[in-house]
Amino acid sequence: MAILTRVAHLRRRRTSVGSERGAELIEFAIVLPVLLLIVMGIVDFGFMFQRYVVLTNAAMEGARVAVLPGYGDADITSRVRAYATDGGVPGTVTVTPGNVTVPGPGGTTWPARQVTVTYDYGFNYLGPIASLFGGGSRTVTLTARSTMRNQVSTSP
Repeated sequence: MAILTRVAHLRRRRTSVGSERGAELIEFAIVLPVLLLIVMGIVDFGFMFQRYVVLTNAAMEGARVAVLPGYGDADITSRVRAYATDGGVPGTVTVTPGNVTVPGPGGTTWPARQVTVTYDYGFNYLGPIASLFGGGSRTVTLTARSTMRNQVSTSP
């Protein structure tokens, strides 16, 4: 009788352990899509941040060209777009040069040039996924602005 009780106990134990077989695989299948979504979001944000840094530097390059004598708005736009293209920003950037004033010493103001660069960044990975669930905009407008005081030539 003791042997039958022991066999029944071992059978119950094996059945309870066997019923948990594959549970890790099911849990992984549930967690994997969420994990991939997070990883793709990090990658998308990294690409967006890289483009923003390139646009910021392109605006500074445009402002440097703008404050030098003898350069016009076409030169500024050409320099900014060339920098953005070389930096890996695909598509078209919008360049808006303008005249502004910056504060100087003693309450005076100095003439300066300001270059604003805008770019519509479309999300590569999260955009299509968000649209499956009725997500909104799949693009964000990145704007970078740089202002530099005009170079003043001094005569001897």
